[in-house]
Amino acid sequence: MPDRLPPLTALRAFDAAARHLSFARAADELNVTPAALSFQIKSLEQHLGQPLFRRLVRAVELTEAGQALAPGAADGFATLAAAWRAARRTGEGRSLTVTAGPAFTAKWLAPRLYDFAQAHPDIQLRLSAGLSILDFDRDDVDVALRFGYGPDTGLFARPFLNEWFTPMMTPALATRFDTAEKLATAPLIHQDDVRFLDPPCDWSAWFAALGVAPPVADGLRFSQADHAIDAAVAGSGVILGRISLAHRALSDGRLVAPFAQALRTKAHYRFLCRQGAETLPQIAAFHDWIIAETAPLAAFDQGRVFIDPAQTPAS
Repeated sequence: MPDRLPPLTALRAFDAAARHLSFARAADELNVTPAALSFQIKSLEQHLGQPLFRRLVRAVELTEAGQALAPGAADGFATLAAAWRAARRTGEGRSLTVTAGPAFTAKWLAPRLYDFAQAHPDIQLRLSAGLSILDFDRDDVDVALRFGYGPDTGLFARPFLNEWFTPMMTPALATRFDTAEKLATAPLIHQDDVRFLDPPCDWSAWFAALGVAPPVADGLRFSQADHAIDAAVAGSGVILGRISLAHRALSDGRLVAPFAQALRTKAHYRFLCRQGAETLPQIAAFHDWIIAETAPLAAFDQGRVFIDPAQTPAS
């Protein structure tokens, strides 16, 4: 039967060797001896009736047949691995793995997880902080909370929190810098984590919206917003704070936001999961909890004058 598939172990050996173009490295990956791996590939070549590799002095290269087989083998094992992970998740009961950005995890999510755990003791929650691009079919993640624009093609995506920016500082600094002109002389803290926003939501855009010449962009600079917030709470300077991350510091009075003007961005937080997975009990419970927990942040909108940075004059 010419279409009968060869043994899976032989195909696995070929896939590893084709990716590494080295029998030795492929053997290390599969935790077998080079001799055992070479035997599997030879058996595969006998099954096919032609060689898959050209054996060189210190390397191997794919033959035409090997080049034809390699992409399908790689895709096949990737599909099989994804199916295995999906099958394994069905046996994990009510486990839930969530990923979110480091700053959102530190300032919003982590302080509230105890409340979720108390309300849902049957759900085993795992949290992973990171901003890597996700592949739900490859990564062991059930839900991603992401800030940005999307698009989120092929996923269940639910916006749950809009974002805006306004100057935030300690009460002591607020008494010194009570006008935009005075604020331009304050020690301003800069943040690199929102440099992807277009149009920008930065100090230049905020001062331009108020008709004040922006100061030189010097001073403290942080790559993560949570570190910038901590510096502002310590009195090191003024941040152009994000309401999603600084609301606790505002609520307890460690920071104040004395200016009504706030830059609004079209970037927003989204609840992401595989299409159809939103109906799973543990994911649905976490989704509903996120929506309920973020709803009170709308109270901070009161009294704000929201400005679209796209409409601000060029600085």
